[in-house]
Amino acid sequence: MEKHSEIQFKSPEEIADFQNTLLRKQMMYMKEHSPFYQKLFKEHGIRFEEIQTVADLQKVPVTTKNDLQEFNKDFFCVSMSEITDIVTTSGTLGDPVTVGLTKNDLDRLAYNESLTFSNAGLTKNDTIQLMTTIDRRFMAGLAYFLGAVELGAGIIRVGNGIPELQWDSIKRMNPTCCMAVPSFLMKLIDYAEAHGIDYHNCSLKKAVCIGEALRNKDFSFNTLSQKLHDRWPELHLFMTYASTEMQTGFSECTYGCGGHLQPELIIAEFLDDNDKPVTADEAGEVTITHLGVEGMPLVRFKTGDMCYHHTEPCSCGRNTMRLSSVVGRKGQMIKYKGTTLYPSSLYDVIDDIQGLSNYVIEVSTNEIGTDDILIRIGTTIDPEHYDKFEKKIKDLFRAKIRVAPSLSFESPEVIHTIMFPQMSRKPIKFIDKRK
Repeated sequence: MEKHSEIQFKSPEEIADFQNTLLRKQMMYMKEHSPFYQKLFKEHGIRFEEIQTVADLQKVPVTTKNDLQEFNKDFFCVSMSEITDIVTTSGTLGDPVTVGLTKNDLDRLAYNESLTFSNAGLTKNDTIQLMTTIDRRFMAGLAYFLGAVELGAGIIRVGNGIPELQWDSIKRMNPTCCMAVPSFLMKLIDYAEAHGIDYHNCSLKKAVCIGEALRNKDFSFNTLSQKLHDRWPELHLFMTYASTEMQTGFSECTYGCGGHLQPELIIAEFLDDNDKPVTADEAGEVTITHLGVEGMPLVRFKTGDMCYHHTEPCSCGRNTMRLSSVVGRKGQMIKYKGTTLYPSSLYDVIDDIQGLSNYVIEVSTNEIGTDDILIRIGTTIDPEHYDKFEKKIKDLFRAKIRVAPSLSFESPEVIHTIMFPQMSRKPIKFIDKRK
């Protein structure tokens, strides 16, 4: 693929013209190759040639996760003989969707992740320790590996978990950066402190983080990242946001003020429940249109993730759109005792509580048809002190979000088993049992 990394630093007008040119090219490709969009455009009386600019995309109905699940094969634009890598989504909000990537799609994926690393100030002189899985039909792990190769950096494929092996690899190979889920970094710290490892003076200086929010709306650290920073101030944290369907990521630069869009790879809209654009002070559902994807390109795909977006120039010199950490997932919104919540607001309270080892949140439908929240907490606190501990936790919830969920205290081992089921590729902290 052609690479135009310099486009990030051009004027907003030049970026818009550049994206419009790529969009027209993508539309012509899909006119010839996409069974799903051929049918969709025909049903709605839309010609592919009408889509000349990003603004014209509003003529096209959105694509949903239900569409991907129901018509999965119709989204493929090439035969299986042209597919190089086959992955699936995590299935957080339903059945997993199969995604196929061509060789060119993999090159595009590698380029995207090399830009992610470049945004974080990494170069070919860095070594990256991969603390996420590269197997289990997981796109991200392979993307990080390919991105490091594209950048020319070294990479250590340790995989997820196993703090002992992580620290052994850090000691032996001196990586300068890691790819990790933020909450796992807390476990690395705990292990280091328990085993006399001087992590403050180890080789790791940066962590590119996935899967969990790092920042509040104003880009300040949230509870989890603040605790990480307080305990390991030498480690610079970088936020990323991506999904399997997107085949692209948004990543922070060193100024830490939102994930930068890559203009040559993706178009992003932020829509409300009626599929209309939201203003900058409203959270909208991230809706993406691919540029340059061959195997399974998408148009106006609603990801289910709610974010804020920012269009003012960044201090790094880039003029690209930036997005916040994920506020929540559309399908995970909770209405509890008259208050609308996302799991992230619950995480932010729980992560600030001393005395718990781990937790999962279960949401169910009660006998009157409204949402109930149960937080199952793993703790080693003596059961004699449960009442006092419960009061402390509930008071904290009421102070921060006005309502207090039900609590259940259990062993950390039981909660760990729930968080890490055998087929899972990442920790599960939210379980939706609603009807």
